[in-house]
Amino acid sequence: MFKRLSLIFIVSTSIILVGCAGFNKDSIQDESGQPVSMDQLPTQDELPKFSAETAREGMPNGWNFYRIAPFKKNTVYRLENYQGKTVLSANSKTSASGLAVKLRPRQANNLWLQWEWKALNPIANADNADGYADDAPLRILVAFDGNKTKLSLKEKMTFEMASLISGQEMPYATLMYIWSGKSPVNTIINNAHTSRIKMIVVDSGWDNLGQWHKHQRDLAADYERAYGEAPGEVIGIALLTDTDNTKSEARAFYGDIELIQKNSK
Repeated sequence: MFKRLSLIFIVSTSIILVGCAGFNKDSIQDESGQPVSMDQLPTQDELPKFSAETAREGMPNGWNFYRIAPFKKNTVYRLENYQGKTVLSANSKTSASGLAVKLRPRQANNLWLQWEWKALNPIANADNADGYADDAPLRILVAFDGNKTKLSLKEKMTFEMASLISGQEMPYATLMYIWSGKSPVNTIINNAHTSRIKMIVVDSGWDNLGQWHKHQRDLAADYERAYGEAPGEVIGIALLTDTDNTKSEARAFYGDIELIQKNSK
């Protein structure tokens, strides 16, 4: 039940990646598995493309590995040549870990997130509305900065506890785009432990497995629909494939993830 609470820490101005009740200094690691200081992480202007690399073992350039908790297995990510292009494969066996990019803060207005992904098999018992069965073959998270003084006392206490546990501040708000097994497309699912994570379903069910699904989302519009206010700056992106709650297996592919600035109409 604590894994979803850990997700509120995933991305911030310093890519805060911790696990509730399981945070330790090794949460962020380099390619060799050695712990890396938050301050050492490079700030990116854009999201590094998987398609610009060759298939190989090891971390994609510009992406940082993160652990959900030290007692959880790690999802295996690798760059693969698939259907003529390099993509990121995710192989999860009762596991939960992800990759993240620390971004230079940028305005969310007229900023769109574009990506494609493919799930290869179902997670039969997954239910994202149930904290005990909240697994997904594919997730992309977007972290936003904001004015934390406006938060409720309960949320301020949550933030203070996160800072106490991790030694870092958690992001003001997070949008999480997910492939859900049961919830309909466009459903907004509230995190069971904090109002500062909103899951938005962009694919649902298991009828379209093995097909590439392309998405383009207006971050400001999605944020306003989820939170009822204008967004702050975008400060990080993460991805996650997890099957630890349902004790199952999933295999999936992530294509390039891009931030696109569009002119206002």
